[in-house]
This record gives sequence, C-alpha cells and structure tokens, in this order.
Amino acid sequence: MSGPGRAVGTPPTRPRPVPTFPDRASPQYSVRQAADLLGVQPAFLRRLDAMHVVTPSRSAGGQRRYSEVEILRIHAVTELLDQGVTLIGAQRIIELQAEVAALRQQIADLSHD
Repeated sequence: MSGPGRAVGTPPTRPRPVPTFPDRASPQYSVRQAADLLGVQPAFLRRLDAMHVVTPSRSAGGQRRYSEVEILRIHAVTELLDQGVTLIGAQRIIELQAEVAALRQQIADLSHD
C-alpha cells in the first residue's frame, strides 16, 4: 500500500503537499513522523528501506531516522506510484533525474571556465 487504505498505483483522493523542513540534512524524523508527513503507512517506508530506495540513518537504538532528502525522495516515489509507475520504475526514474541534474551542473560548471 502506498497510502492509507489504497493500493499501489491507485490515484490519490487529493494531491499530497510537498513537506517543508527547518533543517534539510538532519535525520530527525522517525518512521511514524515521516509516514504522517507523507500520508503513507510506516510499513511502506520500511519496504522502501529494504529495497534500498532510501537509506535512512539509524539512531543509537537502531531506529530509522529520515532527513528531508529521504522524505522528498519518498514523496517523489509516491507521486510516481500514484501515476501508475512501478516501484522499480519509479526508483529508476529518480536515479535518471539525479544523473541529468548532475550532468547539467557539470555543463554549467564547464561553461563558466
């Protein structure tokens, strides 16, 4: 399930807002907090971790802690799932988007030399 009570790929009843955060890099959000921010089930977050879609930090006690980076990546994945893309497909799309962004940055850096 990608959200409360709906199957993966089922369109949401309302668009999810993009979460905002005070500290972008701090892994301070628990599984429950991240799930609440994203409107998904905690089990869905654990599945994404098991499939290496995201790699949250761990607290001293071994609990997952999510940063803005992980939460925004999960948000992007859930948006793609809601559009009918498979989880593997969504992961690949996000990887390719990151590669394109890095290449664009390299081009911009080279054009400034």
